[in-house]
Amino acid sequence: MPWFAIYTKSRCEKKVHEALEQKGIESYCPLTKVVRQWSDRVKKIEQPLFTSYVFVNVTQVQQSEVRQTNGVVNFVYWLGKPAVIPLAEIDAIKKFVDGYEKVSFQKLLYKPGQKIEVAEGMFKGQNAIVQKVYKTKIELILPLLQAKLVVPIK
Repeated sequence: MPWFAIYTKSRCEKKVHEALEQKGIESYCPLTKVVRQWSDRVKKIEQPLFTSYVFVNVTQVQQSEVRQTNGVVNFVYWLGKPAVIPLAEIDAIKKFVDGYEKVSFQKLLYKPGQKIEVAEGMFKGQNAIVQKVYKTKIELILPLLQAKLVVPIK
């Protein structure tokens, strides 16, 4: 069975994970330990690594049952179909989270006009200017080479 990402209501990741497990549906909500300070105490808590996302391993028949779970908004879609997450990526997330205590997830935001350095490939080390940003790729201008480079976003 393939893994899928589901989008949850805000701050409902753990509840959705527990509800799915109670229904007998295999789900995974990667958690990371964070120290939080309140006015009267400091406490170590577990919070979801990916806010508003839980991963599920379901058949197509079980998808409607997942959608009916309290706190679930919908599946994450890619090209009109629920996005399939490869098992290798789920295993890598599990291994990474289990191996490190303090883990955080930050989305990289590229903006047109931003100056960056190419990190990989044949243009590694070259300075570039972000021209356009798409969902899965960015267009870079390499001023020294007077060229445009289209790069997938990882």
